[in-house]
Amino acid sequence: MKYQTLRVQWNDKRCFIQIYRPDAKNTINTLMVEELYEVLTQCEDRVNIIVLEGLPQVFCLGADFAEISSEGEDSTGRNNSEKLYEVWVKLATGPYITIAHVKGKVNAGGIGFVAASDIVLADATAEFSLSELLFGLFPACVLPFLIRRIGFQKAHYLTIMTQPVSVSKAFEWGLVDAYEEKSDSILRRHLLRLERLPKSGIAEYKRYMNQLYNKLSADKTSAIEANRKMFLEPQNLEWIYQFATRGKFPWEN
Repeated sequence: MKYQTLRVQWNDKRCFIQIYRPDAKNTINTLMVEELYEVLTQCEDRVNIIVLEGLPQVFCLGADFAEISSEGEDSTGRNNSEKLYEVWVKLATGPYITIAHVKGKVNAGGIGFVAASDIVLADATAEFSLSELLFGLFPACVLPFLIRRIGFQKAHYLTIMTQPVSVSKAFEWGLVDAYEEKSDSILRRHLLRLERLPKSGIAEYKRYMNQLYNKLSADKTSAIEANRKMFLEPQNLEWIYQFATRGKFPWEN
């Protein structure tokens, strides 16, 4: 199957998924969410390991403001938060090992893919940020996954500061599990080790871990409702439109 926002490669018991929207800085649109959900569903029976990658300079920059701004009264794109949350739940709890292989910038919703993955590998160019509060928003759907990975205070700090942190700081905080100057070799080493694990063992282990930490499902309703309210606020939408069309932040009126 051909995808418009992804490049997907099936390799025995591995699936390599590249987020591929180079003209939109790898931002998340409605179609990407649908395609990711479809691929991850296929992976449940087919593979043991999923590797999620972006572009060399940008992994994922979060929501596609251009799509949101162009919708007018049609709120389809801005209300895809439930499906996106389900994509992250699949990464976090599905019967496979998920690896986020990060190069370049990760921002906003892009952090959701990273925080939901079982393993995060990165190179020296990786940097991580949550910019939502600059536009009157906050990462409601990202935070349940991010808090699970790095704890409440570090997730809180990353949210309110809105500025990027380096790969070394992300490693110190536990957002990144391992990094090197060039990360392709570290990815190969991880794959060589992980390919020894049987599918049955992976599935049972992930099921057990989800029972130990089952807050992701419990937090879903409040996260999606908070996200919905933010994207119905006219002032927030005006700031998004201003940035999408003129590249200006709210304080640059």
